[in-house]
Amino acid sequence: MDPKLLLIALGGNALIRKGQRGTAEEQFANLKIPMRQIARLSREHRIVITHGNGPQAGNLLLQQESCRAVPRMPLEIIVAMTQGQIGYMIESTLDEALMEIGVMTEQLFVSLISYVVVDPADPAFRHPTKPIGPFYTEEEARRLPYPTVRTDKGFRRVVASPRPLGIVEHREIKKLIEMGFIVICCGGGGIPVVREERTFRGVDAVIDKDLASAVLAADLGADLFVIATDVPGVCLDHGTSQACLLGEVRAEELAGHHARGQFPAGSMGPKVEAILQFHRATGNPGIICRIEEIEPAVRGEAGTRLIA
Repeated sequence: MDPKLLLIALGGNALIRKGQRGTAEEQFANLKIPMRQIARLSREHRIVITHGNGPQAGNLLLQQESCRAVPRMPLEIIVAMTQGQIGYMIESTLDEALMEIGVMTEQLFVSLISYVVVDPADPAFRHPTKPIGPFYTEEEARRLPYPTVRTDKGFRRVVASPRPLGIVEHREIKKLIEMGFIVICCGGGGIPVVREERTFRGVDAVIDKDLASAVLAADLGADLFVIATDVPGVCLDHGTSQACLLGEVRAEELAGHHARGQFPAGSMGPKVEAILQFHRATGNPGIICRIEEIEPAVRGEAGTRLIA
């Protein structure tokens, strides 16, 4: 029998922890936690890794705003730049982790620049809501050529966050998996593009990493979809005295909690939606767990596991 295929979606805290500046040294050190687990899992599983890019993309946008001598890059280029940056950091740390357990010569891995297709008629383009980049004063915001939103720290640019429809390179990813590669892809949710006849055109948007990962996991027929983040799992009544962490939960029950507004759109909501979407497409389980608990979650000993 073929080894099971795991798609592991790493949250932003895999690279930058709360309170950190996000130096290269910090990010490399933080990546050791998931990469050592993934290296060990690779002995018995085929693996695809996806990842977020929020802080890294934000830093690049801030650098653009701070320097007029260099041409500004559109958002899809920023996403591509972070895919290369984070892909390199994951590869380097994974390389070290594989050498630690003595399987470096047996395991291949590769980072892949990835596009995600979105619908140009998606309502999100008419009502952009995703804040990105640096903070501005109200006066500065009035002079900007794009829409902004007021936040508790000032005004920020807002862009659309349309639903991902498909990953352009899914066939290449399948082939690489068949050849034995660990594939690192869909960084930051993928580079958002729309179809124009036989070609693609990049658009100014950001894609939710977990929703894009769910699309890819379903396309690949993954046996297990893992979202690794900074909380132990899905919690009902979060932040109250009645808070309750879910262990195993059936899809119908979790969908009901989601419909009743248990999970905020800006935090747990997209993660819950992503594992539900994957489960509906494949019938296979999805897990939400801590970055530190990827291995026990795969074994069924940690996290919230969505079952049939």
